Amino acid sequence: MPEELHSLSAVELRDALRGGQVSAVEAAEHFLARIGQLNPLLAAFITVTAEQAIEQAHAADARHSRSRTGELPLLHGMPLAFKDLTDVAGVVTTHGSAALDHKPAPADAPLVAHLKEAGVISLGKTQVPEFGLTAYSENRVAPPSRNPHAPSRSSGGSSGGSAAAVAAGLVPFAPGTDGGGSVRIPAAACGLVGLKPGRGVVPSGESQGDPARLVVAGPLARTAADAALMMDALVPDARYLAALEREPGKLRIGVTLDSPWSATFPFTPDQEALDALAAGERLLEHAGHTVGDAAIRYDNRYPDAFTTAWTAGVGSARISPHREALLAPLTRTFRRRAQQRSTAKLSEALGFLRQFQHDTVAQYAEWDLMLMPALAQTPRPVGWFTGTGHGGERWPSAQWPGDADGDYRKQCEFAPWSSMVNVCGLPAISLPVHWTGGAQGQGLPIGIQLVGPMGSEELLLQVGHQLGL
Repeated sequence: MPEELHSLSAVELRDALRGGQVSAVEAAEHFLARIGQLNPLLAAFITVTAEQAIEQAHAADARHSRSRTGELPLLHGMPLAFKDLTDVAGVVTTHGSAALDHKPAPADAPLVAHLKEAGVISLGKTQVPEFGLTAYSENRVAPPSRNPHAPSRSSGGSSGGSAAAVAAGLVPFAPGTDGGGSVRIPAAACGLVGLKPGRGVVPSGESQGDPARLVVAGPLARTAADAALMMDALVPDARYLAALEREPGKLRIGVTLDSPWSATFPFTPDQEALDALAAGERLLEHAGHTVGDAAIRYDNRYPDAFTTAWTAGVGSARISPHREALLAPLTRTFRRRAQQRSTAKLSEALGFLRQFQHDTVAQYAEWDLMLMPALAQTPRPVGWFTGTGHGGERWPSAQWPGDADGDYRKQCEFAPWSSMVNVCGLPAISLPVHWTGGAQGQGLPIGIQLVGPMGSEELLLQVGHQLGL
């Protein structure tokens, strides 16, 4: 079995570890070897912590030998990896930035501590954009994260390294964080299930410097069942995996292409995105749900207000003045604007977003779930957003193009249905229902997004499981 561990689902591997068919050391060594084989191409990992992982795996095996299965933590011995925005004790957190001093973190972040208590073993830190700001995972610290289905393409962002690692079988699943689409975008780009829980459901995944409370932690996984298993670990006393044994009731699902970005950045979805939406509609109707068109009205002031809130944190990041030039152009531009923005302007934006939440949730409430494409375009080529068009290695600061606004516009046109879900605090799931080559594993993946009311994480996972995902 050890040579086939990466082909097991996370649920199957968890059961094998708890049952003693596979040791934690065997699992860690297997996935570390796979990282060594594939990471030079994919650059999913910035840092691999092999020595720490094997040490933790030996400790997990010792615990297994003296415990009954029922006494073991839920994710006993499960290997995974954390985004390089999240502190792991004793490991450098780069935040994807060349402008920071890279020192080992003194302690685990709450998300890491929580999952370690659940039994996981961290294999390292995965690639992210600088400060998690973008929908692609490229920076000046390490080579860009690549899509396992087409290495010339991006794996998305900001959880792009984690998504690439899961899709390539470098880890069985991984936690991501999502403040404007950062779980769902890379999940869609890499053909994964990505769940963004509702606000407050996973408190350990919340972020500092986030005045609008946009950021939550959620799973990146190959199946809805694997995502449910991670949710059971993230949420105290949860039983998401057990809930998949029940079918969801018949649902009324509203379909929309409306986006709050359309007035500022008019866009036309690629045909592949529309094909994915049509595939999702067919699957849902075949499962017995009613699908109908939904017209959603969004206030044109949204883009400015969201951008103000989204970039507030980078304005307060502690960066030495002499290292500001090491920031990527987009980060430097939004940092300067955030620092020049008045407190009153930020307060005005936050007030608008609260009203936007109220208005949007009221419109969505006419349906049980909302359906839309996960992305408006197929996964983009590496370097497409920044204009570098480079084939792969890190770029010196002097050669990185400086069109921050063009970069941001491209991102908003690429993922126009993501950020408003964070503003509303609602749960949403990205599901891989379509491949450009016609069948799973052929061509590029492109998915759908389902958005539910508060508390519908279980329902969203049930629907994904019902669709065979």
